[in-house]
Amino acid sequence: MKNTAGKPNLTSVFNNAAQVWNHTFYWQSIRPGTGKKMPDLIKSMIDSSFGSYDAFRKAFAEAATTQFGSGWAWLVKDGKALKIIKTGNAENPLSQGLVPLLTIDVWEHAYYLDYQNKRGEYVNTLIDKMLNWDFALKNLSSKPASVQDK
Repeated sequence: MKNTAGKPNLTSVFNNAAQVWNHTFYWQSIRPGTGKKMPDLIKSMIDSSFGSYDAFRKAFAEAATTQFGSGWAWLVKDGKALKIIKTGNAENPLSQGLVPLLTIDVWEHAYYLDYQNKRGEYVNTLIDKMLNWDFALKNLSSKPASVQDK
């Protein structure tokens, strides 16, 4: 990703490298049976950044369900705060200098076999039952980076 980001003649290389990275990150972002059980530090940061878990949950679900077409919803660290962003296609928070903590894959292939066209149901299941908060905590200690720095 480092050598191809933002270079029009290398877009296909970036897209393939970033999608491998995004999908690898996604598989680590989920783990069955986790749901709302989160480390105290993450809970505190969510409350500070969003006001409450419910407000975080609403923002994350909205980002995932309103991403037009294929893409990703991300929980990221931006400085000392957490925020929700969404990216299309192969883009990811690294290109924006943000630290990704968790992601939800909203490419149709991620949910169609189990949920058909019910993206919202898929998103709600992931948020309520599968977010890997231990992985998010591990990512909190990462330094901000960009694809150019990696």
